[in-house]
Amino acid sequence: MTSHIEQSTDLRLTNSIRFAVVIGSGVMGAGIAAHLANAGIRSLMLDIVPRELTAKEEAKGLTLESPEVRNRIASENRQKLLKQNPAPLATADHLNFIEVGNLEDDLERLKEADWVIEVVVERLDVKQQLFEKIAPYIREDAILSSNTSGISIEAMASALPEGLKSRFLGTHFFNPPRYLKLLELIPTEKTARPVIDFMSRFAEDRLGKGVVEAKDTPNFIGNRIGTYGLLVTFEEMLKQNASIGEMDSITGPLIGRPKSATFRTLDVVGIDTFVHVAGNVYETLEAGAEKDTFDVPSEMKQLVEKGWIGQKAGQGFYKKEGKVIQELNLQTFEYEQLKAITGPELDQIKSLPGSKAKLKGAILNKGRVGQLLWPITAKTLAYSARLTGEIADTIVAIDDAMKWGFGWKFGPFEMWDALGVEKSVERMKAEGYDVPAWIDEMLAAGNTSFYKGDQYYDKASKTYVEKTVNPKELKLKPLAKSNGIILENGGARLVDIGDDVVALEFTSPNNAIGVDIMQMIEQSIDRVEQDFKGMVLANDGKNFCVGANLAMMLMEAEDENWFELDWIINKFQQVVQKIRYSSRPVVAAPYGMTLGGGTEISLPAARMQAALETYMGLVEVGVGLIPGGGGNVNMYRRLLEQTPKTMQNIEKAAQQTFENIAMAKVSKSAFDAKTLGYHRAVDGISMNRDHLTFDAKQTVLELADGYTAPVREKLPVVGQTGKATLELAAYEMFYGGYISEHDLKIAKKLAHVISGGDLAYGTLVDEQYFLDIEREAFLSLIGEPKSQQRMQHMLVKGKPLRN
Repeated sequence: MTSHIEQSTDLRLTNSIRFAVVIGSGVMGAGIAAHLANAGIRSLMLDIVPRELTAKEEAKGLTLESPEVRNRIASENRQKLLKQNPAPLATADHLNFIEVGNLEDDLERLKEADWVIEVVVERLDVKQQLFEKIAPYIREDAILSSNTSGISIEAMASALPEGLKSRFLGTHFFNPPRYLKLLELIPTEKTARPVIDFMSRFAEDRLGKGVVEAKDTPNFIGNRIGTYGLLVTFEEMLKQNASIGEMDSITGPLIGRPKSATFRTLDVVGIDTFVHVAGNVYETLEAGAEKDTFDVPSEMKQLVEKGWIGQKAGQGFYKKEGKVIQELNLQTFEYEQLKAITGPELDQIKSLPGSKAKLKGAILNKGRVGQLLWPITAKTLAYSARLTGEIADTIVAIDDAMKWGFGWKFGPFEMWDALGVEKSVERMKAEGYDVPAWIDEMLAAGNTSFYKGDQYYDKASKTYVEKTVNPKELKLKPLAKSNGIILENGGARLVDIGDDVVALEFTSPNNAIGVDIMQMIEQSIDRVEQDFKGMVLANDGKNFCVGANLAMMLMEAEDENWFELDWIINKFQQVVQKIRYSSRPVVAAPYGMTLGGGTEISLPAARMQAALETYMGLVEVGVGLIPGGGGNVNMYRRLLEQTPKTMQNIEKAAQQTFENIAMAKVSKSAFDAKTLGYHRAVDGISMNRDHLTFDAKQTVLELADGYTAPVREKLPVVGQTGKATLELAAYEMFYGGYISEHDLKIAKKLAHVISGGDLAYGTLVDEQYFLDIEREAFLSLIGEPKSQQRMQHMLVKGKPLRN
């Protein structure tokens, strides 16, 4: 295990990161600066000074001494952040957190920085020269790090003065920094342990990262194993004469990997980038089988030579012709019809219950699927085992790196457990795979899995060790086991999460809201008002909630069960209002897709504590409806609350509510949700999704003492004249050819609800009036054949129908 300097009397260390300097403004440098901005941290982004003027600069009469010219590179890259997709900034306003400068005029400003992070070209000599240049300007308590994907951190450190070496380490962000969770921390022998611990806490709590500590080896953890896995996949594809499309059809979600699978991933990353990363390992390894694996195949090199490097070049392993995606034939180097493995054996695997069962069924399949997947998996698992202790101290670090950096649902050792360690090792040995001796020792001692509950097998101590879990990671399933379930039905359960706070967790498919969830919300609030300080609306699935149970509502509408539908919608409305008027605080903790009904149950909560990546919106128009669970009145009220209730602001609130719902506006982040009005200034944002339930619980505890439910009050409406204004906007869209006749009908219903209908301008109405006209409009639309067609299309195709 790597030893690190313990805290000594002469080690001074900043206690927070308020201001950072990012050196290098390319894709990664600018992306890191953007993510710092998302976390509310100011930064100065520096780059080199240009040596030539552009034509535009000459036309303006600028010189090489003009500040605008000298800062041009960083300035242009800062502006590019606003145009990139996916967006590096959670909201465009965050651009204001980033200053720009250059590496000649702004060196003195390094003294202001709590953290200096180098993100320049991947060349050791360039990095060493830079460190020699900047070292005199770095504060005695500041931290210096390098964002490198594989260059030796020890080699870089050799260019630093002794006093700075204890505060230097590698900080390898994965691209794009906002979206990929993994951050590899790579200390040197002289990095002080307090520096590692501080950066780990800061990155996890403030930046929302999943942190793993890696050894200073080629490509560290994620890229070392990820690159190996991709190369052996390529090797097996050629060996078994499979096509690119066939490999991608079985190396994606089927085995718990992203939809981009293998070759689409390479196209997105850039084949040239991948070749560089693989080459970095190849150059540093000693001769042998491992080095040979990292020798990039000639076909990949040929693609780079041709400039067919993937998505950024318009073609790589795939090429899009119009709307048709074609795959590359590696024998002819021509693009042809996309292929995929299909058939009964694949259908049978996909029908297996649970992701672990699918994984096992696919890899151990005796047909074509298993023939391709087994050798790839066997090689990758054995390789990961051989590297344990070399690239990371624990199997947990390796598993986490692959999950957070590459989007794997299961890390290598979790996969191995799912396959069955004993039987798979037996098969590997029979087929000549190199399984390291420590696995044999583990099995011989009667330890037949890498994980046992919250423990993992530690290679060094040859025993099971308790996993270190941040107390801020509140996972509902383990809490349900340890603390107990208070209430439960088929769609939800109320879980004790400690400190007299409970969490209501949805357990329905896709967390869709049905009658069972509505009933559980009612029962839970009644129980909370009697026995607890408050409640969190929290889930642990992929998304918080994608809306109401659309299939159930469509079935009722097709059967013309109008009384039943009226009862369901009325029930939903009253449940939503019960959340608002609970005598104990209810805090919603949305994340991911929080759509339709998911937004409707969040809006009335006493507070919202949203994850940074929260995509929230009232999107019912996409299925031919309008919100039916109080979404209209609660959206309108929320916008009214943000400003004094003058007539001008009433009109503005009605207009924005109409636009949000009619255009199905979905936030691109929690910060964007504030811009749209879903999220208020008093609501919180959690950078780390894993800390969301904890943060929401803390909010409940802060509110609990002396909490008073909102007073029911009447709301002013824009009435008939405001309704005419809203309808006019819809007619303009219709006559302009932007919306269909059915869209217009939906918009008019929506305008009627938001305006308060045919009342006088400024009339005060109670909430029940709003809810009644909302329910009436919803029921009339769900009876429309075209709305039912939209609902059916969404259920079958997963996307809206324009009819």
